[in-house]
Amino acid sequence: MTALARGDSPVATAGPAQRWLLIEQPGPWGRDALPQSRLDPDVAPRLAARARAEGVRVLLVRRPGERSAGSGRHWAAVDGRPGHEGVWWSTRDSDADLLDAPWDGSAGERAERPLYLVCTHGQHDACCALRGRPLARSMPAPDVWECSHLGGCRFATNVLVLPHGFAYAQVPGDGADLVTAHSRGEVALPWLRGRTGLPLPAQAAQQFARERLGLLGVDALPLRGTRRLPGPDGEAAGGVELFDVVLGGPDGDVVVRVESHPAAEAAQLTCKALHPAHPREWTAVSVS
Repeated sequence: MTALARGDSPVATAGPAQRWLLIEQPGPWGRDALPQSRLDPDVAPRLAARARAEGVRVLLVRRPGERSAGSGRHWAAVDGRPGHEGVWWSTRDSDADLLDAPWDGSAGERAERPLYLVCTHGQHDACCALRGRPLARSMPAPDVWECSHLGGCRFATNVLVLPHGFAYAQVPGDGADLVTAHSRGEVALPWLRGRTGLPLPAQAAQQFARERLGLLGVDALPLRGTRRLPGPDGEAAGGVELFDVVLGGPDGDVVVRVESHPAAEAAQLTCKALHPAHPREWTAVSVS
């Protein structure tokens, strides 16, 4: 709760992934979930190597409350790239099947509704489990999964909505407002961290433009381009960086100038952090 007490901003803190491999794996997950689970130990490192080579983020998933090993054999390929969004579910006879299966959406049954992944990875950060598990059990959506580490543990509860890849922080209550927004094809702006895979300046720019213009559609304000503005002598002064981000608006381009700067005070950002750090914060300079 320290991030909430400090008032840490979650804006522009979503991760870099745009494609995911979801592997249903009931039972316990260690801190490093893929090799420290009941997944075939000969398969896990080969899966990790393929994922790195193909730029795919691997997440273990299980149904809420599914704490013991079961027969879960589902897996999904997810593409969150703008214009390519989709989730395709398949089943495996053995974990080794995942090594040769296509991860590009060419196989499997396409999902017709959003997936809600709630981070409950307690071995990575206790707060994720303590806050995430109750949310996963109560969220009023038809397709909710617990998942392994998403990032941004200080913002637990963390939720990732696929296929678009919108990341959310500190989702309150049972998450009904978030589910309602996505059922309308909109983002839930009060808890939005950003869209995964977009550069951080673009995440910040979209957030501020949505607030200013009231454009909440999941496909609104697509990124057209980002340019870093040089400071004096081409260097950032005091760690401050400026960016001009061009977004596509309904009546023409929207240009957002955003500023990034380190927080004034260092803080321990997660329960298991060994050293304090200065997280970066974002502000809007102009929206035109």
